[in-house]
Amino acid sequence: MTLIFSESAESTGLAARYGYDRWLVSRFLEYVPGVQDFMEKMERPPTQYIRVNTLKTSRKELEARLRSKGFELKRTIMPEVLAVEKAPIATGATNEYLFGHYYMQDLSSCIAVDALDVSKDQAVLDVAAAPGGKTTLIAQKMENTGSIIALEPNEKRARAMSFNLARCGVYNTCILRMDGMHAEQLQMKFDRVLLDAPCSCEGVIAKDATRKTSHTPQDVDHCANRQNKLIEAAAMMVKPGGILVYATCSFAPEENEIVVDRLLQKFGNIAVEPLKYGSSGLTRFGDLTFDSQLKNTRRLYPHIHDTTGFFIARLRVS
Repeated sequence: MTLIFSESAESTGLAARYGYDRWLVSRFLEYVPGVQDFMEKMERPPTQYIRVNTLKTSRKELEARLRSKGFELKRTIMPEVLAVEKAPIATGATNEYLFGHYYMQDLSSCIAVDALDVSKDQAVLDVAAAPGGKTTLIAQKMENTGSIIALEPNEKRARAMSFNLARCGVYNTCILRMDGMHAEQLQMKFDRVLLDAPCSCEGVIAKDATRKTSHTPQDVDHCANRQNKLIEAAAMMVKPGGILVYATCSFAPEENEIVVDRLLQKFGNIAVEPLKYGSSGLTRFGDLTFDSQLKNTRRLYPHIHDTTGFFIARLRVS
């Protein structure tokens, strides 16, 4: 059940100033470092990132083509990701975009795929795949070798994803209209499994200000219940020695550390591996204490990492 904390003068004042529900700000004060800076950052448009599609071009060539059009680009911690500092035309309206030379994708999303540590000729399962940004990056990192099975139960989203795969020149991927909770029907195991789980989306408030007031503690509970089922189903699909990456674009511990902690308690063959980027995950929340391995998970905060809000856990299955 979602933990609710007592309101304070600080939480009430911040909620009124920035237009949030008070229960949400009271929670932010429990687990977000530098809440004032965080909320101020969420008021500004987030940095736009594009990811070079190396299946079709190189970073050097794409930089040259976009700069010739008047774009101003900045390199990031990820070699294939560029920050767009100035765009004279819509980033989704260039020929380079339409030809699949780049994908508009937040840095946090690319970091989640980096955590998956894929290589050529592997078998990969993307459990909640649409619209396909992470799937196309996985294919890119695998150089279109091996095989990717991408699950998406919604027909409309699956069709949109097939367009994105085609635009990006991906041909090692099969899209299946299947709910990730039924993944065992595939009757196979994978080297790598990605679960970017459906969530309450607290991390994208800078893109969608309605999230300040539109979701409730019950929404967090609903998402967490589904995430617990999805992560168990995903863990069962990993080969011994393989990796499961669990990610959300939520700050809520109920959707993040608590989900992973429950999985560790239920499965004795899973270890949380450290990651290069981000702030350490929580090992305590309210009166709850988690497995010490949760410090190896990572949180990405807009005001610290200049990304949308994100949580990433890399889990090694023995």
